[in-house]
Amino acid sequence: MSREQKAVDRARKAFLTGRSKSLEYRITQLKNLLRFVRERQNEITEGLKKDLGRSEGGTPLYETLGLESEINLAVKYLKEWAAPRPVSKSMMTISDQVYIQPEPLGVVLVIGAWNYPWAVTIGPLIGAIAAGNAAVIKPSEVSSHTSKVMEDFLPLYLDKELYPVVTGGVTETQELLKQRFDHIFYTGNGTVAKIIMEAAAKHLTPTTLELGGKSPCYIDNNCDLAIACRRIAWGKYSNCGQTCIAPDYILCDPSMQDRVIEEIKKNIKDFYTEDPQKCLDYGRIINQRHFKRLMALLEGSTVAVGGENDESECYIGPTVLRDIKPDAKVMQEEIFGPLLPILTVSSADEAIKFINQREKPLALYIFTSDNKLIKRMIAETSSGGVVANDCLMHFSVSSLPFGGVGNSGMGHYHGKYGFDNLSHLRGCLIKQLKMEGVNKMRYPPHTADKLGWARFFILKHVDFGSLGRMVLLALMAVFVAVILQRYFTD
Repeated sequence: MSREQKAVDRARKAFLTGRSKSLEYRITQLKNLLRFVRERQNEITEGLKKDLGRSEGGTPLYETLGLESEINLAVKYLKEWAAPRPVSKSMMTISDQVYIQPEPLGVVLVIGAWNYPWAVTIGPLIGAIAAGNAAVIKPSEVSSHTSKVMEDFLPLYLDKELYPVVTGGVTETQELLKQRFDHIFYTGNGTVAKIIMEAAAKHLTPTTLELGGKSPCYIDNNCDLAIACRRIAWGKYSNCGQTCIAPDYILCDPSMQDRVIEEIKKNIKDFYTEDPQKCLDYGRIINQRHFKRLMALLEGSTVAVGGENDESECYIGPTVLRDIKPDAKVMQEEIFGPLLPILTVSSADEAIKFINQREKPLALYIFTSDNKLIKRMIAETSSGGVVANDCLMHFSVSSLPFGGVGNSGMGHYHGKYGFDNLSHLRGCLIKQLKMEGVNKMRYPPHTADKLGWARFFILKHVDFGSLGRMVLLALMAVFVAVILQRYFTD
């Protein structure tokens, strides 16, 4: 039996003991996870520095503060999320208990990514724990130092049988995918996502796929360009552009292109000094393979700002590309790096058409002071999320679902959405062995009179408060008695 199979088997046996179903136990594990994030901040920071060149200040800002917020939210509202959820009733069910009961799915596989290895690995884990599941955690082998921190320290804080950490590369992941899970949560690229879906299909395992795509950024003539470009520069060059929801390219009027370039250039200097290579807040490309991929994407493009690079450090400076055509090499795949192409469009109509001719992105960014245009672009396009007049910030809003659509992914998480996504929402109808006379309308022989009353009882939906429901029940008892005496007396 492989190491991966043993981990999954132990997790399932631990789940079957039932201990993860206890709300108190879940809360304890979540609090332990919070303690881990706070107590191991030095190890987390050091791992990210080695993997991505992440600064000491960047670690809490982009990784751990969001996790702390998510854990606190789950602890605060878990009893409410896990409680039975009453639903509306029809006349047929007015005297019954009708509700939704969230229940754990079982054993969840969480496969993380390397670009924000804590946020996108532990984030889904929070939802899995809150929902009462066991979870096998597979951090990305690409961010190897962070993976080692997870492997070494998470088991010191969490139930190591319910939440094992399995490290390794392609071979270990393939072995994991041979096992049966009750849900697979994957963050990464579309190519691997198809492999995961194929493996999941053998066991009819549902999947959540957090992918990416080319997220457009439309700048309208009617906006404060200085503020817009400042926010775009921050969203694009944070983490050296290695963000699944980074603005991938800019669409703007030809008359704006020079001003956009100048404003972004000014903000690059403000954020990262005259020499970003020496700036502690500017990271590095994860490895040489991705460095070479990004350098190849530059071929045939005109560099307006930046372009400096150093393969020995996996460094590519913040770069702006101008006069880019739709068939340019840099427009054929998600960039996932610090290259920002600008394409010119003559109007919002052309921008909407351009966006809709391509795969649905994970995010859509609109910069304008025109609220009607914002509503129009939301109505006439499709994307995982939309942000007007900012970048990335929807990821930090726990009351919004985060996820993709089409090629940018499926499923969602954050806050209650993560809890629901990793729960089975079980429909429950609790009846009593009384009022059997009412049921005669559904029993053979079927007649026109019975059908008429069935139509009334089934199609009439009610939503009363408790007092109104008691009054209605009393009236129904009298009503039904009269009707049944008239129509259903043998």
